Amino acid sequence: MENINSERPPMPSTYMAVAILTTIFCCWPFGIVSIVKATRVSSFYSQGLYPEAERASKSARNWALASAISGVVVYVLALLFTIVLPLIFG
Repeated sequence: MENINSERPPMPSTYMAVAILTTIFCCWPFGIVSIVKATRVSSFYSQGLYPEAERASKSARNWALASAISGVVVYVLALLFTIVLPLIFG
């Protein structure tokens, strides 16, 4: 009889901490999607759906990255419009 655990791949990262931080500090709509994808990683993994868990992990990472990038863009634009442009044209 074979040991089932020997065939089980390691659980992919959920990126939950990154998802929560980007939701709080960056773009919350993308961050919420990242949190949803991150929660699916453990669910898929516990069901034995390893490829789906890997896809959910990559999707959670990508949504968190999109949230972080869009948050930085919004902060830079806000800084530009509230501080830099009034100094130039003001």
